[in-house]
Amino acid sequence: MKIQLKKELRGQFEEITVERGITIEEIYKEVKGELTYTVLAARVDNKIERLDHRLYNDCRVELLDMRTQEANLIYQNSLCLIYLKAIEDVLGKVGVDIENAINKGLYTEIKSQTPVTAKDVKRIQKRMRQLVDADVPFVREKLTREEAEKIFMETGCPEKIELLCENQHLRKIPFYSLDGFRDFFYGLMVPSAGYIQYFELMKYRRGVLLRFPHPSNPNVIPEYVDEKMLYRTFGEQSRWGNLMGINYVSDLNRKIEEGKFKELIQLSEALHERRIVEIADMITKQKKRIILIAGPSSSGKTTFAQRLCIQLRVNGLQPLYMGTDDYFVEREETPLDEFGEKNYEDLDAVDIHLFNQNINDLLAGKTVDMPTFDFITGHKVFGKRFTSIRSNQPIVIEGIHALNEDLTRELPTEQKFKIYISPLTQLNIDSHNRVVTTDHRMLRRMVRDYKYRGHSAQSTISSWPKVRAGEDKNIFPYSNEADVLFNSVHLYEISVLKKYAKPLLEAITPDEPEYSDAVRMLNFLRFFKTVDDDSAIVNNSILREFIGGSIFTD
Repeated sequence: MKIQLKKELRGQFEEITVERGITIEEIYKEVKGELTYTVLAARVDNKIERLDHRLYNDCRVELLDMRTQEANLIYQNSLCLIYLKAIEDVLGKVGVDIENAINKGLYTEIKSQTPVTAKDVKRIQKRMRQLVDADVPFVREKLTREEAEKIFMETGCPEKIELLCENQHLRKIPFYSLDGFRDFFYGLMVPSAGYIQYFELMKYRRGVLLRFPHPSNPNVIPEYVDEKMLYRTFGEQSRWGNLMGINYVSDLNRKIEEGKFKELIQLSEALHERRIVEIADMITKQKKRIILIAGPSSSGKTTFAQRLCIQLRVNGLQPLYMGTDDYFVEREETPLDEFGEKNYEDLDAVDIHLFNQNINDLLAGKTVDMPTFDFITGHKVFGKRFTSIRSNQPIVIEGIHALNEDLTRELPTEQKFKIYISPLTQLNIDSHNRVVTTDHRMLRRMVRDYKYRGHSAQSTISSWPKVRAGEDKNIFPYSNEADVLFNSVHLYEISVLKKYAKPLLEAITPDEPEYSDAVRMLNFLRFFKTVDDDSAIVNNSILREFIGGSIFTD
């Protein structure tokens, strides 16, 4: 039997002959010495398969390490199962919530009768290392709904029972077991614990941080940075969830079934507006004049900036709103990325000196000939926007580099007010299966790209790794420098996005490289009830920036 094998992320396919019925793991072990990173799964004819999957027909096989989103999530799922097993071995049967990504890891809370100590955390980590060193196998099994419900009742997981009741399409429930410990995970796992070599535990606030490598460097635990603002924001989001009675997807589905969707919209929008008012009041009180807004793709930066400007006007100010896209260097001066392609997301793609000069001149009361960038010719055009502002008038600037001090290095520090915006959901499928923020943002972008830019879901998925790499370099490292963080999420929004995203994902065919991501996203969306009528969503909502009907972007 012949297969086309791709060993590395950016490698080429080569034809090899293998025995029929061979596992992917057996192939991997043959070429392991040639590879830089541990392989965790494979893409077989554009479908993600576990390493113990057997091959019976000619096919194309791509070995995947942690640098891909699919393998990264498999690593996280597998690590979580080892973590849960170790907790049970050390502390007994206690509840555990795996909540959100923070500090280059996952924040978790262990619900034991006595508070978990740093000593307990060391014991749990030691037990995890023992399981990894012993290379204990992961056993995958499909249980009936009755068998799964019995396990959930025994382990005290009511949200999982409710999830089963709501998802009648789940005839067989995927469980993984590790040395006798069994749990439901809707994602895939590695064959055995020995594949998960890199991790560390830390006692953090009320919980425990489960840290692991970043996809950009799969063999290294990243440097620890305490993201205090992010922690507070997740805490605030948790309180918002309690206020709306929504902690898990099953809670959201029940609200929708009970006809309480409009109430959710009103409450969520009110919470957003209150936070925007608070930020506008801070800016006014502190008399800041340079308002800098940044955040990752599909955060809702444009709508947020416009709503902030309205609240500043309510406070008697007349803000000037501007972006940084008009300050690109001339196209022939644009820096190149590692593949020799023009890199418009790099800071060097911005005419930093002209940008700073224009802002300083505006602050000094001068009339400025502000450029307009012509994306067709690739050059700045002058003479069309002569602008001046009054002495107390703030400038609201939105752009991916806005929090990077190198962009505004010539501007007065005391005048800057930095805002980081991102959709940070605290809503999870259940206590052990997270809603991944990156996937949430990709859904937003997918719907917007199709509606406003004529791009297919395939195009959005294909470009997403490059988008994420740009965020890792240009946005995330500067989030801690913000004065405030605005969480742009609406807890109900995936149920709204599903109506728009599902047909786009279903249009991706098995012969396309993006098919595996489409299948993963569709499986994830199955847990959410669909909101068909979204007319109650107001026209200044951040969500309208993506689904259409926005007073600011349409």
